[in-house]
Amino acid sequence: MALRGFQFLQRDWKKTKLICELCSQHGSNKWLNHKSYRLLSVSRSHGARPPGAAETLDVSHIPLERTRNFSIIAHIDHGKSTLADRLLEITGTISPGEGNKQVLDRLQVEQERGITVKAQTASLFYTHNGEEYLLNLIDTPGHVDFSYEVSRSLQACQGVVLLVDANKGVQAQTVANFFLAFTSDLAIVSVVNKIDLKNADPDRAIAQMQRLFDCDPDKVCRISAKLGTNVQSVLTAVIEDIPPPSQCRRDEPLRALIFDSWFDRYKGCVPLVAVVDGQLAAGDVIVSSQSGQSYEVREVGLLRPQETPATQLCAGQVGYLHANIRTATEAQVGDTLYLKGQSVTPLAGFRRAKPMVYAGVYPMDQSQVPNLRSAIERLTLNDSSVSVQVESSAALGQGWRLGFLGLLHMDVFTQRLQQEYDSEVVVTSPSVPYKAKIFGAKNIKKYRGDEIEINGPAQFPDVMIVSEFMEPMVMGTIITPDAYFGAVQALVMERRGHQSEATNIDNERIMVRATMPLSEVVVDFYDELKSLTSGYASFDYEDAGYETTNLSKLVILLNGEPVEELSLIVHTSRARSIGRAVCARLAESIPRQMFSVAIQAAVGGKILARADVKALKKDVLAKCYGGDISRKMKLLKRQAEGKRRMKRIANIDIPRETFVKVLKR
Repeated sequence: MALRGFQFLQRDWKKTKLICELCSQHGSNKWLNHKSYRLLSVSRSHGARPPGAAETLDVSHIPLERTRNFSIIAHIDHGKSTLADRLLEITGTISPGEGNKQVLDRLQVEQERGITVKAQTASLFYTHNGEEYLLNLIDTPGHVDFSYEVSRSLQACQGVVLLVDANKGVQAQTVANFFLAFTSDLAIVSVVNKIDLKNADPDRAIAQMQRLFDCDPDKVCRISAKLGTNVQSVLTAVIEDIPPPSQCRRDEPLRALIFDSWFDRYKGCVPLVAVVDGQLAAGDVIVSSQSGQSYEVREVGLLRPQETPATQLCAGQVGYLHANIRTATEAQVGDTLYLKGQSVTPLAGFRRAKPMVYAGVYPMDQSQVPNLRSAIERLTLNDSSVSVQVESSAALGQGWRLGFLGLLHMDVFTQRLQQEYDSEVVVTSPSVPYKAKIFGAKNIKKYRGDEIEINGPAQFPDVMIVSEFMEPMVMGTIITPDAYFGAVQALVMERRGHQSEATNIDNERIMVRATMPLSEVVVDFYDELKSLTSGYASFDYEDAGYETTNLSKLVILLNGEPVEELSLIVHTSRARSIGRAVCARLAESIPRQMFSVAIQAAVGGKILARADVKALKKDVLAKCYGGDISRKMKLLKRQAEGKRRMKRIANIDIPRETFVKVLKR
């Protein structure tokens, strides 16, 4: 009977393996039907290993001295993912082939956009000077909106590979990532990529790195990640220049830091941990320091880059664990895991990400609220930089106000909701977090302090009780060819910014640092900068505190009735121009009624802009052939009086689709 069951597993394993490969290839397991999953579960439970399945790894024999944890950091599109592909091939983690393109970019949105939005981990085995090393690689995003992913990944590393494009040279995000690694006291391996390009100038790129980062030009690796040229020198530099984990102790009680996690519909929450002290193996009972709940570890392993079981994880190593963690709130990033019955001091964890942009997210249909709630909980487990707050709207129903790190972050998050969880959503106009100082706030019950935070138009206070408004500022770094320096300065001034310094990187490029309001940056500043500089400029920004400003709440009125869902918080100097644009967009979207609809934009009761939707007309004279002119005049007069009465007593019927057209980005 057992032999017959094993033959059945052998016969159907190819089908199951194909389904699993399709699931992993598309970053989703929604194609994995219950029959194939039961087959996979039965094979594991009976101890039968399918033909070709990987053996359980044993990494306990690799000492701390031969362990390296490092990240690849660079500006967007400088070749991080391509370099990661070559490193995986050289170390034998994946088989060489033309299909190895952005292997670590597993999400569908990453493959469609060609960018990395989620840091991914892979464990590599490499023999150097006759000794086997364990290299834990983390491929990080390059866009400024995902800098939290980079900073969080660096806390699990002792060094970084700083990658620069030999054709484009040092870019704005390169500078930001360097200082992020430098302030974290990490070892830096400098690499110049794409030396095979026709217009590549590696000497110029190295000179820029020497000027800005004070790196040794003789130690810079010159590679072509696409062709694999000299990529092996990067592995050698990682082993020789990046130190092993120094604060880890294998003879101490277990302490493991959760620095990433994701949700699997069959396995529950899967934490990715960096083991700081002790050892972790299947069968151990672990406890969460945040929730106090205990779990039995079912499996531990390494990402190579797929999940590969291991006998145990030791201090200094990075891997995953399965412990039947059922809900998303039980596997929070930054939590410390320890063995039950042992008392340890929790690790410091991570500094909470500060949202830069807020937007309301509502389901297309209110019947989808439970599904959307579950999708947001599971996706925020994988992206802990998103803040969540429940809110409701008279027109759109129940929804959530989410905080993001930027507009690209918001677009990627909503796209993942649609692709991974089939959740169609409506996203309201984005708003940045403002602050206001209140007169006598201690005497007003709803205000708990003299200073309040305003995350949306619904929270905008009465201007009569506000002593001053403050808006968030950012310090922007722009690297541009010197030919466009004047145009960049004009753009900064137009966006209410002021330049603080300008530095010549070389004879052709200038680095400009300017302080600008965040509200002027997050919408379309980057697109306009690229347009002005023919795509050659790069941009990055960091938080620069708050400054006093003049703010107004732009209220949209339909026939004199305010519509809160369409309200905006704007700078007073921009209220009129923004109001005209919103009114024009609404006039195109609102369906015509039996009476005219007046669309107005107002600030403090003063009308700043207006547009009209003309009424539907019925030809009341169609049946009048000739006859007395007074009869025709009487019909026209009666029609006009009826429309005036209808406009006065009727509500404007605005379908939900209109809000979708106006608000959806």
